Amino acid sequence: MTVLKRYVLRLFISLKYITANVVDRNNGRIVATASTVEHSLKKTLECGRSCNAKAATVVGEVLAMRLKVEGLEHGLGRGIHTNINKEIQKKGFKNRTKVWAVINGLRNNGVKLNIDDNVNDGSSPPDS
Repeated sequence: MTVLKRYVLRLFISLKYITANVVDRNNGRIVATASTVEHSLKKTLECGRSCNAKAATVVGEVLAMRLKVEGLEHGLGRGIHTNINKEIQKKGFKNRTKVWAVINGLRNNGVKLNIDDNVNDGSSPPDS
C-alpha cells in the first residue's frame, strides 16, 4: 500500500542562500516557506559570502513556527515527507550538514517528519 505524500519538504541551497518550502502536492502550492533571503533573517545572520549550518538551523526553526501558525506541523496526521538521500544527492555531498540542520531544526520544534528512505547508509547526520 502506498502512502499518500500530501505535504513535501523541498530545499534550495546555493552558496549565499538557503530556502525551505513545504509544498501541498494536491494543488501544487507552497504552504509555508522560510529563507535566508528574507530581511528579518538576513539581519540576524552573518551569512556574508556563504551561509552555514547555523543559518540552515534558523531556517528550519522559522519554517516550523510558520507551519504551527498554519496548523500543519503534523501534516494533517500524515506528517511532512522528505527524502534525505535524494536531497543530499541533489544538493551535493558538501551541503549534507545544511540539509540535516534544516531537518533537525524542524524536528526540534515539534514538526512531524516522515523520512522516506534508510538514513543509515553513510549519509547520517554529522556528529555534533
